Amino acid sequence: MLFIKGTNNRYRVADEQDVIFEAIQIYNRCFSRGEALTCTDKAKDCIKLKLAPFEHEVFVCLFLDNQHRVIACDELFRGTIDAASVYPREVVKTALQYNAAALILAHNHPSGISEPSQADKSITDKLKAALALVDIRVLDHFVVGETVYSFVEHGLL
Repeated sequence: MLFIKGTNNRYRVADEQDVIFEAIQIYNRCFSRGEALTCTDKAKDCIKLKLAPFEHEVFVCLFLDNQHRVIACDELFRGTIDAASVYPREVVKTALQYNAAALILAHNHPSGISEPSQADKSITDKLKAALALVDIRVLDHFVVGETVYSFVEHGLL
């Protein structure tokens, strides 16, 4: 059971809306401009919070400065239940608009299976190469299912 402090300074049992509100507050703190991402687990938790509810694929980029502080977290592409078209040109263009030094790629798998597909691996390689041309580092690519798969943790990046 989860308890929260009410308006009269007494504690009460939290309802579903309270939990959702707190989750949104945590997400906003994680991805607020200037917030440093100091560990992979923090980024994974926040990305999962953002992407898990979708019933279709959503591709987001977390744009970071050279100290890995958050500049922005943007949803760049939406797809169907099993695919999303991702265009490297648009990712590079957006990264340059934000003057990002690095970024984290992330998308969800509505099936719940977080294992990356061959298409996921291929687009990651294309994005890494395209972004490298303009000196922007890809720090990781997360695939959100029931768990969060990290390309870096599995030696794919």
